[in-house]
Amino acid sequence: MRRGITATALVATLALAATACGGDSGETGGKKASGKLSGTVTWWDTSTVGSEDKVFKKLAEGFEKKHPDVDVKYVNVPFGEAQNKFKNAAQSGSGAPDVIRSEVAWTPEFADLGYLAPLDGTAALKNDKDFLAQAAASTKYKGKTYAVPQVIDSMGLFYNEKIFKDAGVEVPKTIAELKTVSKKIKDKTGKTGLYLRGDDAYWFLSFLYGEGGDLVDAKSKSVTVDQEPGVKALKVVKDLVDSGAAKTDATDGWENMQSAFKDGKVAMMINGPWAVADTFAGKEFKDKANLGITTVPAGSKGQGAPQGGHNLAVYAGSKNLEASYAFSEYMTSAESQALVAKELSLLPTRTAVYSQPGVSDNQIVGFFKPVVDKAVERPWIPETGSLFAPLVTEYTKVLTGQTTPEKGAKTTGDQYRKLLKGWK
Repeated sequence: MRRGITATALVATLALAATACGGDSGETGGKKASGKLSGTVTWWDTSTVGSEDKVFKKLAEGFEKKHPDVDVKYVNVPFGEAQNKFKNAAQSGSGAPDVIRSEVAWTPEFADLGYLAPLDGTAALKNDKDFLAQAAASTKYKGKTYAVPQVIDSMGLFYNEKIFKDAGVEVPKTIAELKTVSKKIKDKTGKTGLYLRGDDAYWFLSFLYGEGGDLVDAKSKSVTVDQEPGVKALKVVKDLVDSGAAKTDATDGWENMQSAFKDGKVAMMINGPWAVADTFAGKEFKDKANLGITTVPAGSKGQGAPQGGHNLAVYAGSKNLEASYAFSEYMTSAESQALVAKELSLLPTRTAVYSQPGVSDNQIVGFFKPVVDKAVERPWIPETGSLFAPLVTEYTKVLTGQTTPEKGAKTTGDQYRKLLKGWK
């Protein structure tokens, strides 16, 4: 699941999205007297352009073949724009899609705002007992289900096997080893050890969890990001940059990181299963065996990685709810998830899919499944999706030397308390 990835282009213009959307087009659709689904379903897909989007678009076309009277309007919306774009469209009542591919943290926020249709008792939740418990957790809000889990993910350390062999180094298991390995790589090959993405705070979470910290404690309604573990985690990432073990950036982090890794300019990056297809497109990984993946190096309190993923949610104002429910079920069915896992190595949210041929023997899925099982869940509160904006500002400032870890943590905590009114 891409976190904050800014794609280079919007596949359809805003005007097209506004006029084509089922909630705004006047095409009510639904079921004909014959019981067949009909009308238009507009789907906002937020997957990576150039790799993931091709698979998801083709999958959506399969729904049209199954339901020939339904026209699926596919729109790829850059992930970094989709959250606010959907909220603005839903609030104005114009231009919102029938179905959106929602990052897991957006689902409770959209539900709290009243923008999503409850799915309990609808065709969208077919065989819902088959979903992984941690994947289903992000779809619930105040006792109701507002989305269907599509993929689940976490983070790992990607590394270039050839560079490691040339430098004569082993895979680092701790932050201290990461620094040592990076120095040897630089000395032996002239290449930088790690590309540390600096414009997206999701990439910071593994370091925060590794120091025993978290953003907030939802049970006690308290902000924790500015406590000692948060400060220490910021010191850790700052030290990686200052020591030369890692290079970073303040803008275009995804593109810069992927390009540097795919071209063999850096030996390592932290990323998730959503990056595998794009990584294999790089010249360094024409031989797929050159890509190694391991757990994110542990901090002083252990190894930690965030739980991510994507859900499919139906817009409450859709004029074609029945077809939207059916489309959401189709796109998250065991058959669809198996195809996505085989083509993109994205992890299924259905337990039954993991035993299917082509999935059970997929090395990427096999690596990330245990990581996902132990991943740290984010608090499923409406504000979770908004916690990254204040953090990324300070995270970037710390990495680029514009502020200190202490001040960065304090400023983030202050912003959180303004956002989470009444929290301590």
